Parts: sequence; structure tokens; C-alpha cells
Amino acid sequence: MLATGADPQSGLPAGPGWAYEVKWDGVRVLADTTGGRLRLLSRTGRDVSAAYPELAPLASVQGAVLDGEVVAMAGGVPSFEALAERMHVRDPARAERLAHELPVAYLVFDILVLYGVDITRRSFDDRRATLERLALPAPVQLSPVYPDGAELWEVTREHGLEGVVAKRRASTYQPGRRSHDWVKAAHRTTRTALVAGWRPATSGGGALGAVLLAAPDAAGRLRYLGRAGSGITGRLAEDLARRLAPHTRDASPFDDPVPAVDARGTTWCDPVVALDVTYLHRTQVGRLRHPVVRGVRDDTGVDPWEEQ
Repeated sequence: MLATGADPQSGLPAGPGWAYEVKWDGVRVLADTTGGRLRLLSRTGRDVSAAYPELAPLASVQGAVLDGEVVAMAGGVPSFEALAERMHVRDPARAERLAHELPVAYLVFDILVLYGVDITRRSFDDRRATLERLALPAPVQLSPVYPDGAELWEVTREHGLEGVVAKRRASTYQPGRRSHDWVKAAHRTTRTALVAGWRPATSGGGALGAVLLAAPDAAGRLRYLGRAGSGITGRLAEDLARRLAPHTRDASPFDDPVPAVDARGTTWCDPVVALDVTYLHRTQVGRLRHPVVRGVRDDTGVDPWEEQ
């Protein structure tokens, strides 16, 4: 179940019919033990269990499907940049080493199945009460619920957290649906965008320095979101260059024009690599203002052009 974005004018919904949680800066994962073993599944349904060996104790919660966020801490707050080093690891030995060097936690905020029984048609309050009765092993924690959305919004802003999610207390869990029963608001907007081209760093040497970002619209056209260079350094720049190299092409894949100042010197590529990008807002023509690349995403779908 996915949340819709809050109305920019009215903000988060308010009233006794709503509960509020921190919007964690991590990756969404379902923990499924209904098959007799633990499987950690990304939003795309891919098994990511190997990346997080320290979450193996979740197997003790039998016959369940839990919904939550895997987070890594940096400077006392969850950090997607810190998590980026963990989320793509498939080698068991490296995953075990990173589990000691950069451990993650699993913040659980919902339960879909318990003892093999589907409880998605129960209300949020009922599901939450069920979740609170479970004995959760470390490093698993309940994501706290708060009654005052406005206060939580200010607290998350002051502490550098990503934002707030409001959840209608009477709502059912609606798998695969972006519902108005869950409403999210972030202090800085985040989206998953495709890479359709790249430019070398101005410092020379041929290193990757910036990417041209894209999003598909409702008609299936590839639209231009803008150029991003902030955040592309060191290991991420090297990883991106390696991922993009097999997908180069002669012509732009965009269906709308790219400004000459951005197209100049660009190596075009097929739009198959996705990135996590934060930005302040979008301009009237849809460009991202002050985008910052945080890492590669292969665990979730790409946000459409129409998503603000």
C-alpha cells in the first residue's frame, strides 16, 4: 500500500480519525514468513534477504507478513546515502561484513498476515493493536504512532527527519494501491528517476560528473526532468559509470527537447538505470530544482512525470 502526496495548500489531514508516523528515509521491505522461512521482499517483489543478514531473527515471527522500512543511521538520523552501500549487496560474505560495519534496523509499521490469516481488511487501528502484541526480535522496532500531525511535522523538521505520513485510523490495507487513506509529506521531495544520458566531470579525466534525468508520462513518452551533478562523487560515480556503459546509444531517448546547454557533451543511454533523487520543487515546465543524487534504485518502480 502506497501513500499519496499531501496537498501543497492544505497540508496533512487533521483530526481524531488520523494517526501520524515519521516518514523514514530508508527502503520499503515486506518481511514474509508464511512459507516457513524468512523472505525480505522489495517493492518490486525481488528477494533482498541476502543484503540484510542481521534481520534473520525476523524468522521467529511465524506465519506473518510485516510491512516496514529498512533504515541505516548516520549522524543520529536515518540516511538513505548510508543505506545505499547495503541495499545492492548479494554476496553473503560481504553482506555479513557490512552488517557489522553499518548495521540496519527494520522499523515495522503494519501487518498484513498473522498465523497465515489475511488481516488486511481490518482497520488500521486493529492491525496496529495486533502488531503491538507481537514479540519482535532485535534489530526490529515498531515505528511509533503519534496523535498530533502538526507537532510531529515540526519535530521531524527540527531533527532532520524526512517527513510525516498520516494514516486514516479506519482504513483497510490496500495492497498495490496508492491510497488517499495514507497521505505523506516530506521536508524535501524525493523521487525515483531514470538516467537517459551522462556528462563527464568538468575536472577532466573522463569521470562521470552529471546525469540527465527522465520520467515516463501517462502516454508513455520519456520526459526531461533536468540535469543533476550534486551527489555524484567517489564510489557512486564509479558505480554509475559501470552500470551505464553497456547502454550507450547515438541519439537522445527523450520525446521532448533537451536544452542545448544540457545536451552539449552528453553521452546518451537507454533509460534503464534508476536513481534516488531529492529536490526542492519542480518548475512550471517540470524541471527539478536543485536535484541531489543519493544512490541507485533497483528495488522500486520509477515515478511518473505526473508525480510532483
